[in-house]
Amino acid sequence: MFQKNAWYVACTPDEIDGKPLGRKICDEQIVFYRGPGGKPVALDDYCPHRGAPLSLGHMKGENLVCGYHGLEMGGDGKTVAMPSQRVGGFPSVRVYPVEERYGFIWVWPGEREKADPSLIHHLAWAEDPEYACGGGLYHFECNYLLLVDNLMDLSHEAYLHPNSIGQPEILHVDPTSHMEEGSAVTSRFMNNIMAPPLYRAALRGHNLADDVPVDRWQICHFYLPSHVLLDVGVAHAGHGGFEADPKYKAGGVVWDFITPETETSTWYFWGMARNFCPDDKELTEQITKRFSVVFNEDREMLERQQKNLERTRGALLNLNIDSGGVYARRMIEQAIAEERQSERQVA
Repeated sequence: MFQKNAWYVACTPDEIDGKPLGRKICDEQIVFYRGPGGKPVALDDYCPHRGAPLSLGHMKGENLVCGYHGLEMGGDGKTVAMPSQRVGGFPSVRVYPVEERYGFIWVWPGEREKADPSLIHHLAWAEDPEYACGGGLYHFECNYLLLVDNLMDLSHEAYLHPNSIGQPEILHVDPTSHMEEGSAVTSRFMNNIMAPPLYRAALRGHNLADDVPVDRWQICHFYLPSHVLLDVGVAHAGHGGFEADPKYKAGGVVWDFITPETETSTWYFWGMARNFCPDDKELTEQITKRFSVVFNEDREMLERQQKNLERTRGALLNLNIDSGGVYARRMIEQAIAEERQSERQVA
């Protein structure tokens, strides 16, 4: 189950540059492209002529041309033209609310009249020139909730990522979790420890010593419908940790936009925004490459976990380390229940 009356990241702008993109979001098959004025358009990926996927077509100016028989679609979901045919009576296809913001294309797969662009989560770092951003897109063959669990409980790093961001000290500090207005938060602070390999590299990238004790932090914020933003990093010990002056620390905000494709598959948009050495493109590429190894490790584990859960239908057990994920799941369950109650009242 997933919330449909919400904004999800659907794609990045480069994915629709000069061509249509077909992508399933929350079980809705949608075609994305740039239409009138270069603005993004999202339509049902269905040609009203013979049901062909519009995403297999091509662009003709601001219109999308079906790759099967040449029917042209306008950005309003209406048929514009078709070679040697009258198409004025063709039915329109569904138009999905879509917005381009913060370097992403966002889509609202639910009720069109409820789509409010102001509900898109504000990303201050995306508009701040003092931040450098780098990331990528992953496709996971698992339910999106398993990714939410994974990101709200970072204790798994000690076992799954021992050669990059994991270290035994993670297991020696219990996380704390709580609810804030509109979000679930879980945090872990580790003081006077040595940095793991990936963070040692980040320290070097910031021209900081990597062989001295550091204070490390992990602050995970969950927001509906399925976004997780992580404040992560290290600072030379004794300078205030998370609150340290930027000259003593290396870290940033890791964004995780988790977009359900189906009940058993997920689009995962990941990236990191850092506020040190923002003009160093080589450092951005290095950090992105190192983190890609981490997420491929996650993908293998979560996809196999999905298969096991399908096989056994076993119940998930919760420990204290799972509290952040439990809060997040409760928020999702409540949002879905409210959405369904609203649908029943309308019916």
